[in-house]
Parts: sequence; structure tokens; C-alpha cells
Amino acid sequence: MTFKKRYIAIAITSSMLSAEANAAGFQVSEQSATGLGRAFAGEAAIADNPGVLARNPASMTKFDKMAISAQGSLVLPNIDVTGHDAPNGEQTAEDVAPLAFVPSTYFVQPLNERLSWGMSLFSNYGVTTDYPEDFYDGTSAGKTSLITINLNPSVAYKLNDQWSIGVGVSAVYAQAELYRHYGKNALPFYPTIKPSDKTINMEGETWGFGWNIGTLFEIDENNRFGLAYRSQVDLDFNGDFTDYSGQVLGSNRRGSTIDAKLAAPLPATAEFSGFHQLNNQFALHYSIFWTQWSKFTELKATSNECNFGGQLPGVCLLKEEKYDDAFRWAIGSTYNLNPQVTLRAGFAYDEQGGKATLSIPDTDRFWYSAGASYKYNDQLSFDLGVSYVYGKDGTFTEAGDSFTATSDAFIGAAQVNYIF
Repeated sequence: MTFKKRYIAIAITSSMLSAEANAAGFQVSEQSATGLGRAFAGEAAIADNPGVLARNPASMTKFDKMAISAQGSLVLPNIDVTGHDAPNGEQTAEDVAPLAFVPSTYFVQPLNERLSWGMSLFSNYGVTTDYPEDFYDGTSAGKTSLITINLNPSVAYKLNDQWSIGVGVSAVYAQAELYRHYGKNALPFYPTIKPSDKTINMEGETWGFGWNIGTLFEIDENNRFGLAYRSQVDLDFNGDFTDYSGQVLGSNRRGSTIDAKLAAPLPATAEFSGFHQLNNQFALHYSIFWTQWSKFTELKATSNECNFGGQLPGVCLLKEEKYDDAFRWAIGSTYNLNPQVTLRAGFAYDEQGGKATLSIPDTDRFWYSAGASYKYNDQLSFDLGVSYVYGKDGTFTEAGDSFTATSDAFIGAAQVNYIF
């Protein structure tokens, strides 16, 4: 394969918030320390603190006083990618996903016995990958980053003793940046360049809007079910595209920057959860979480000034994606040790969302989680959660070359909750 053909096959995969690819595709799960401690099992039904607003707005009817939660999750990923077709044998890029900090905050206020409103600030999609400048396949690797922040006001209404409904609106701010470089594969074709020299760069920001809806069904005080849906959010970036190679804007415009557009969807999700308080101390909870990854089919940046690889007029970047709808299965338990201390644990199986690429080396993942809460008094409580996430080793092909990715991660989170 010539370098020019390799360049036309360039991988431009969008990614988001911080660094971790620890949920399927480019999804972020780290929205509460309480949830982390149970592997996010039962999130749409539990309603134990305002952090559950990230999943089901109907859960607000379980609060009888104004409450607030704030949390921060620290993600320490370990993702290594080995290329098997490097010019001088295998080459391994270590820790391609950097450390990440994922914060969020939640607020709930009951207005009367039936009506409540709330506000949440969190992220549910995000990943960053950053390869060394000397990685041989630079045109498919480089750096890919996208930050998303979801501002989500919502309201909930208790229809009767058993049914509650809730709806919300999502205002998502997104910021994207990516660049590619020549890599060592380019040296035989461009002897005057360095492997670290950039070929393209694009960055931009945008707002997208969506909605979410949920319901809570209570059989009795000890048994309930939750069902929630969050709509797709379409991100339409208006950004700056720079062609350092001259293969998109033409050799006479090498290094020029133009305005370009790029569309990327944040897929819709749905979750069904159950919660069962089996006795005064022990509870069981579970979730089935679905993501509509099949809507993520391609990433295309466009401008009437571009001609991608000299063959696609109006196209600046193009990458076809192979994603299918996927499920996340989780089960957990909660144990009330005493009036002050609550213990929890959980396990989850997170199905792979799409075909692995250098930008998102996706794979099936297994979550092993534990956590605890400490009730300082009737108003103030603290939560801690930890998870070990193990990803299956995977081999994939991109731009004609073969790669193997290995991944695992440690996640820790702390949260404070206050009832007014």
C-alpha cells in the first residue's frame, strides 16, 4: 500500500470528555461514586441520592427534601496498542489513553408532595487517545479528543402511589480536537519530513440539544422498577481545519487553515433497572443498559475548499465506522452494616460497541466494583467507590496494518451529599 493510499484511508474517529475508553465505544459511565461502587447496577430505580438524576428523572419523586450531590471520579487507564507491521518489527504505544478526572453535580428540590424539579451537570460520552510522535502509523493514530458537558434540567411528577414520570432537556457543550502526523511509514515516500510532522489538524466546538424521559413504578416501599430513555444528540461542529500536507487543499495551500463542518452523533440510550430491599440490611439491584451505536456510521468533515486525497471534492476528512447496538448488564448489592455505614458491590459486563480502531480500541469489558457510604448526620453523607475494569485483548486491522490492543483501568470516586 502506498503512503498516498494510506493517507486516503486515514482514521478520523471522534472522542470525548477525558481520557478513558472504559465503557463501550466512547461512552462515559462515571457519573457518581455511589453508582460506581455497585457497577452502576439499578441506577434507574434506586434513588438513594441526587446522583441518580444522570439516569432517571422520575426518581426525583423519592426525595421529600431539597438535596445536592457533588462527585469526582479519577480514571487511571492502561491501554497499550502494538503494531505488528512496523518497518523494524513490532512497535508498542503504551498508555495511549491518559489519566482523566470526571466531575459532576446534581440538585433536587421537591415543590410539593407530587412535583419536583432538578438540575444535573455531567458527561455521558468521552475519550481521548494520544499516540507517541514516533509511532509508525501516524496517519491513523495521532491525537483524538472530544470533551462533552451535559447540562440537564428536569421535572418529575408522582401520578399516584405507584407511578412517577420525569422529563428533562439536555444542552450538551462539546469541544473537539484531532491531529494526525506522518509517522515512520512516510519516510520512504517523504525523505525530507520528520515522523512527528503533522498532516492535518482540526478543532472546534458546538452545542447540541436532546431530551430524556423516565418512569418509576413502585410495587411497595421495598420493590421498584425504573425505565429511562435519553435521546440522540447531534453535534454539528464548525471548526478550523489545517492541511499541513497539501493533499486536501492542494500543494500550493500547504499549511492553510479553513472553516470546516463535522457532524457526529451521541447515540440514544435506554435503561431498565430493578431494586429490591430483601430485609432491613440487604438489597439487590440490577440494570440492562442499551446504546444505539448503529446510528454512528461515519465521520465526515466538509468544506467546498477541500478535496480529500485529490479524489473526494468537498470532503476534508472521512472515516466510515462499523458500530452495532450494544448492551451493558449489571448486578449489585447493598448491605446496611449499621445506621452510619452502608456497603455495596457490583459486577457488570459491557459489550463492545464498534469495530476497534487506533482512535478507539473498543472491546468487551468486565467491571468489578465495591463502595461504601458514611452518614455523618441526618443531613451530610459521603460516598466512596472503586472499580477495576478489565478489557478483552483484541486484534484489529486498520489501513492495511494489524494491531493488538490490551486494556484495563482502575477507577476511584468520592462524593458528598447534603440534604437541606
